[in-house]
Amino acid sequence: MSTQDQARAIVNRHQHSVKNREQSALSRIAAEIGVSSETAVRNQSHTVGMS
Repeated sequence: MSTQDQARAIVNRHQHSVKNREQSALSRIAAEIGVSSETAVRNQSHTVGMS
């Protein structure tokens, strides 16, 4: 695996973990305010340049 491929894989894993953390936080907040987590995740707006 080339250095470029390794870097790409690292960035992809990082972005995936960031997205998972954001969705988990959003689901917890949605539960606190009484909105279903499915609705909150479905209506999540994407940050420009991320995910």
